[in-house]
Amino acid sequence: MSQDKTSLFNVKDIDNQLVRNILSEVWDALEERGYNPSNQIVGYLISGDPGYISSYKDARNIIQQIDRAKILEVLLQEFYKYNK
Repeated sequence: MSQDKTSLFNVKDIDNQLVRNILSEVWDALEERGYNPSNQIVGYLISGDPGYISSYKDARNIIQQIDRAKILEVLLQEFYKYNK
């Protein structure tokens, strides 16, 4: 990397990628356990009850690392980006 230029990064982009990674990890864990990941994640997002998320592969603790409002924000941004 050249030291002549300042590297820029966007914290929002990093946060959004973290949310996507967490959702993907939780989705895969739920799917492996035989659950419908979409239904389980929606139940969690609507109710706030972590019981909707299996503790398999620590998925319940992982999804609770991110505020539910942030998850919804990223999901809506992704929806809009791909459905313009």
